[in-house]
Formats: sequence, C-alpha cells, structure tokens
Amino acid sequence: MSIDRPTSFTTMKQIFAHKPLLAILTLSVVLRLAAAFALGNEVISLPGTADQISYHNLALRVLNGYGFTFDRAWWPATAAGEPTAHWSFLYTFYLVGIYAIFGTQPLVARIVQAILVGLLQPYLAYRLAEQLIPTAGSSDAAPDGLIWRLFPLFTAGVTAIYGYFIYYSATLMTESFFIVSLMATLLLTMRLARRLNERHTWRLAIAIGITLSLAVLLRQLFLLFLPFLFGWLLLAQRPRAWVRALAACTLASTVLLAAILPFTAYNYARFDRLVLLNTNAGYVLFWSNHPIHGTSFIPTNEMGDTYQQLIPDDLRALDEAALDQALLQKGIEYILADPLRYVQLSLSRIPAYFKFWPEATSSNLSNLSRLASFGLFLPFMLFGIGLMVNRQRLRLASPLSLLFIFMLVYTAIHVLTWTLIRYRLPVDAILLIFAGLALSALSPPLLRIAHTYFPHMFHQIDPLSER
Repeated sequence: MSIDRPTSFTTMKQIFAHKPLLAILTLSVVLRLAAAFALGNEVISLPGTADQISYHNLALRVLNGYGFTFDRAWWPATAAGEPTAHWSFLYTFYLVGIYAIFGTQPLVARIVQAILVGLLQPYLAYRLAEQLIPTAGSSDAAPDGLIWRLFPLFTAGVTAIYGYFIYYSATLMTESFFIVSLMATLLLTMRLARRLNERHTWRLAIAIGITLSLAVLLRQLFLLFLPFLFGWLLLAQRPRAWVRALAACTLASTVLLAAILPFTAYNYARFDRLVLLNTNAGYVLFWSNHPIHGTSFIPTNEMGDTYQQLIPDDLRALDEAALDQALLQKGIEYILADPLRYVQLSLSRIPAYFKFWPEATSSNLSNLSRLASFGLFLPFMLFGIGLMVNRQRLRLASPLSLLFIFMLVYTAIHVLTWTLIRYRLPVDAILLIFAGLALSALSPPLLRIAHTYFPHMFHQIDPLSER
C-alpha cells in the first residue's frame, strides 16, 4: 500500500502529539547542545572551523563601531582597517545581535544556534522525505506501507545523529543555517509545484523568496543553483501552468533582489565598484586553478600559508573588491590557457570532496568525524538511492528529480572550483534522506523479531498491520 502525502506543514500541536518525531527532535537538540557546551565560550581554530574566528572578530568590530573591518591584516588579503565583504553579512549580524543582548558570549550564540538547527534540520528532513512517498493510487504505489510510514522518521533520526551536523551546529559559521535554509527552499518549491493551480500560491512564492534570500545571504554560491531550481519548477508543469510558474519565480526573485540590493549598495559605497554581495568568487577561482596544483588538487591543510603567497605582487596594493575581480580574471586565464589541465585538476578534486577514509595528515577528531558520519552512512545512502529509483519512475516533475538535480549541480560547482569536505554537507543533508529509506526498508525484520519476543512493548499498536 502507499499512504497519502501530507498537503501542509504539521502544526506545533501535531508535532507534540507525534511522540516518535518529538523524541527525535529532542535528541537532536540535546546532542547539539552537548556539542555547544563542549566547544564552550572560547573561539579557537578546530578542524574545519577556522572561519569562526573571522566571524567572531568581525562581529566584535561591528559591535564596537568599526564596521566590517579587521584590526589587522586578515584572510584572504584584507589590510588592517580596510573594508571587507568576504564574509556573510547575515551571519555576522546574527553574532552581533547575540553579543549586543548577552555580551560577548560565544557560548550563547552556540546554544541558540544548536536549538534552532536541532529542531529545524530533522523536521525539514522529515518533511522532505514525505514528499518522496508515492501518493495513494499513483503508478508508483508499492505494497510496503510500513516502510513508507517509517521512512520520514528514519530520515529525521539519521539527520539528528549525523556527526558532522552535530559538530557544525555548534560552530560559529554559516554551515548549519545555510543547510536549513536550502532544505526549506527545496521543500517549499516542491509544495509550490504541486499546488500551482490553487489560489493564493503567491504566499508560497514569497516564502520561497525568503528562504532563498537566507540561503544566498549565508552563502552567495547558492545563486548558481537558482536557474536550476526555477528551471525545474517551470519544466515540471504542463504548458498551461507555465504562466503561473513564471509569475511565482518572478515574485520569489523579487524578494531575493530586495534582500541583496541593500548590501550591493553598501558595497558600492565602500569599494566604489559593483560587488553584488561577497568578495570571494575571484579568490576561489584563482587559488583552486593556480598552476601550482598541476593536475592534482592540493588540499587546504597541505597548502597552509602558501595561498596568500601566490597572489601576484603587482596586485597586492588593490583593495579587497578590486583584488577579487583581478584574481577572477586570472583564474579564468588559467583555465583557458590549458583546458585539459583544468579538466584533470577538476577530476582530482572528486576524491577530496567525497573523502571518508582517515588520513595521516588529518587530526584524530577529523578522521573520527569522517568515519562516524559519511563513512558510516554512505552504504545506506547508496542503497537508499537504489531503492528509491527502483520503486519510483524518475520523472522530471517528481520531487525526486529536484533532489538529484541539486546534488549533481552543487557537487559539480565545487568539483569545478574549490573543494572542502564541509562544502559537501548540504549534499549530505539530501543523501541522508535516502539513508533513511534504506534503514526503513531494513527495519521490518527487526520489528518482527521485537514484536515476537517483546510484545508488551507494542501494547495495543501493531506496527506490522500496515504491511
């Protein structure tokens, strides 16, 4: 059998009545709070978290009236006291708000973030999983109703306990809020695609614009996915609905532009040149394709301070924005000068992007995190993808297609530019949905055993009755 897919978000009352989901959300928050207290009130560079030092110091500078500047020369090549737009304005304002209310207490910022992300991320994973359940009477309907009923819960559960998500939920960086924003964007887009013929869909379009704005303001790279997101929404509709879909895309884009333009104006006032949002694309393309790599990408932890030494001397006098644009041009020149090397170099970034094995050059914490997160769940992710593709026809109009498009595009962006393991985490958030399906499919035998030997655990509810 199949079950009917929910047509609206669960209310808070329903969430509290849903004891398994409530237990998962509680566990998620507890684990992330434990990480927050473990990291404590000190902001130091731990594996994969160097950026939190920048956000912490930048927030203090803004709070003390110095604006978006640093008091000394700072990464990537920002002079002391000079304006910077390299870092997310939105996340900096988050820290500024916390520090303004509670004083300079990084632990409070960690706690607030841990609670918000601990609740939202598993909940959104639960809702995204529901979008993939075949609706009653559809051609993809399968006879394994128990598996589909458990699927969203398992997805929320694995999201709650995923080691990388726990770790980054407590770091003062954009990762966790960005993942939540993009998950919400994908979910709302799926709902809009299904309800485009209904009245008042403009509310959903505005909601997409808001979550999309949050994602872009946290990481401007998400702008590159925007054509694919809106393209899917348009192509997933019948021709007669294209006008509505285009109107929804236009409305969402208008909200996004309204969120970006104040920062564009602010940047223009400081740099006297057009900087849409952040100054990092040029640095990324320059460093990631520099001839020093040859045809084999050199990871960040092996390059160390070499990155800054690669900047040509004749460009060092430029301000951050001008330097970013100059390096962007040089990065493009490196690619065009030897396209074959660029292809080989890009291919060499794939292992670094999907790395889950321990390395001698990594810390014990990094090695353990990789093995206990991606390494542990990768087999279930792959198994779940196989199950999903086997049980559903892959149609362009299906939510499953949107998830695959996101994973392919987001992965391609980083393989073609800059690769770090933490840049893969948004893809992990989607892959865990398939891990949830795999674990759900493996659960009936275990439930039968438990039901046979521990019938008192089930009271009057027989979970096997929905087979």
